[in-house]
Amino acid sequence: MLDTRTTTPYAAFLLRVSMGVLFLAHGALLKLGTFGIAGTMGYFGSLGFPPVLGAVVIFAEIGAGIALITGVGVRAVSLLALPIMIGATIQHAGQGWLFSAAGGGWEFPAFWTVLLLVQAGLGAGAFALDLNKLLGRQVIPANA
Repeated sequence: MLDTRTTTPYAAFLLRVSMGVLFLAHGALLKLGTFGIAGTMGYFGSLGFPPVLGAVVIFAEIGAGIALITGVGVRAVSLLALPIMIGATIQHAGQGWLFSAAGGGWEFPAFWTVLLLVQAGLGAGAFALDLNKLLGRQVIPANA
């Protein structure tokens, strides 16, 4: 039987890095690289959102991707990324369940929402950067 005290940090790491890579792919490669800032803003505007929200989402996805991959502020970043995924879920809700439907369904962004909640609950896991150590700060445990 696996000892979850030793495997959980690595599972959290795998989830964290996987989501980070996908956030970078969606923010940097798809939205920024393929559509550009103007194209993404135009698309958000065509959906009835303020166009500037498209630029905000691009940089939020890129920032979340970098933070998740490096393991910096993982709980906060996971929670802060929730509005993006909830918004995507709502936007796709009228297209049906499967994301392969015309216009994309809601199952993929809904699953992302759950993954972000799981990551927020697990924390960074193994191999995360510790900014306090990097900055030379000593953190006193809450129970000390």
